[in-house]
Amino acid sequence: MGRMSEPERSRSYDPIPIDSRAREHLRYIRDTLERAGSFTAVPGWGGVVVGLTALGAAAVAWSQPSEGAWLLVWLVEAVLAGVIGVWAVAWKAKSAGVPLFSGPGRRFALSFAPPLAVGALLTVVLWREGLVAILPGVWLTLYGTAVVTGGAFSIEIVPLMGLCFLVLGAVALFSPAAWGDVFMAAGFGGLHLIFGAFIARRYGG
Repeated sequence: MGRMSEPERSRSYDPIPIDSRAREHLRYIRDTLERAGSFTAVPGWGGVVVGLTALGAAAVAWSQPSEGAWLLVWLVEAVLAGVIGVWAVAWKAKSAGVPLFSGPGRRFALSFAPPLAVGALLTVVLWREGLVAILPGVWLTLYGTAVVTGGAFSIEIVPLMGLCFLVLGAVALFSPAAWGDVFMAAGFGGLHLIFGAFIARRYGG
């Protein structure tokens, strides 16, 4: 065997710079801390299912003869979506070994719930005052607020989804009342389908 040339010998024994190793370690520590501080059990496929049920609800609500019947359709859909969402979060958390009610999970829930509670209260008030026409915009903006605030403790795509709901809801508030179900279908249907599929593909479940 011939002797290695000088360039080959120097390449074989070039040490890895210590600052490069330090950066890699710091990056690993930072990523680990970010994962530990984020609620990662946001369900992708659960969002897809909620989106499908919302599209069905929009189609049924569109044909209702009265505001009361219309509201009932969407209230049933809200309960159904809530059940699906809670089950999907619990299933994904269990599969991933993520605690639901401690650390990031608790912070996510405490940030997510208040805007939804406000939405429930405003629904009663607006129904009583005969202002049902603005409910789609109110629901979309408050749901978007819940997703943004809860998403601050979750994966980075979640606040973006909430922002999309906020923008759509703001447009709905200043649009003709007859377009309400279109905005509901686009938000609770379309956005859940798009972002749910992305989360399922990128983050699993």
